[in-house]
Amino acid sequence: VQLQASGGGLVQAGGSLRLSCTASGRPVNSLDMAWFRQAPGKEREFGVVIRRNGGATIYGDSVKGRFTIFRDNAKNTVYLQMNSLKPEDTAVYYCAASGTSILSSVRNERAYAYWGQGTQVTVSS
Repeated sequence: VQLQASGGGLVQAGGSLRLSCTASGRPVNSLDMAWFRQAPGKEREFGVVIRRNGGATIYGDSVKGRFTIFRDNAKNTVYLQMNSLKPEDTAVYYCAASGTSILSSVRNERAYAYWGQGTQVTVSS
């Protein structure tokens, strides 16, 4: 599985961005697809996951209510719609995928075997 992330950029606080993660090699609906982020000097943080098959979603507390994950099976792409962005959302955003993770592990980056290259999101105040 290869993942290609895109869509990052510079936005003012309160604005919106949409990130994309296109997979090759397997259908996205057969994978748990997640977004993590890493701010300078901080550990990588779980953002959200959309689970394989049924598409259940789990959000991290820092993004809940502002970010939405969804997928387009025809395009084999997962999207992260980010609204009401804050300066503290500034980070490199990574998409990740796993075909074998279990529910108790989906927030852990070690559960994911496949990673995209990261896309920078910068939110100015």
